[in-house]
Amino acid sequence: MNTRTDTNIWPGLTSDDPIALRDWLQRLGFDPGILVEGDGVGEVHHSEMLWPDGGRVMIHSANKADDTFNRPVGSGNLYVVVTDPDAVFAKATALGATLVHDMEDADYGSRGFSIADPEGNVWSFGTYAG
Repeated sequence: MNTRTDTNIWPGLTSDDPIALRDWLQRLGFDPGILVEGDGVGEVHHSEMLWPDGGRVMIHSANKADDTFNRPVGSGNLYVVVTDPDAVFAKATALGATLVHDMEDADYGSRGFSIADPEGNVWSFGTYAG
């Protein structure tokens, strides 16, 4: 069993409007991290959004000249460990997020829910931390 705590995984999302997606995620509770803009208006080569409880997600433009990491927009599926899912759910509701799976208490001890962001990526938030 790996017990290292000094590394983590950073998922990446391709976005049609990474600036708007970053803003949406910030209103949901993420903290803005690095932003490396491209040459075109609204183009983002690389950016990071940090979750206060730990972890981060990278977001970049779909129309970058270097498409090495491009994937279909809206195809992401992410799980975020949260300490207070009800507070995040309230923010998501206030944002008008599309509810994919309503808040529930699972039989394995987690409390959580799932939403879709404006580009269709599915975000699950829950207390299950493995």
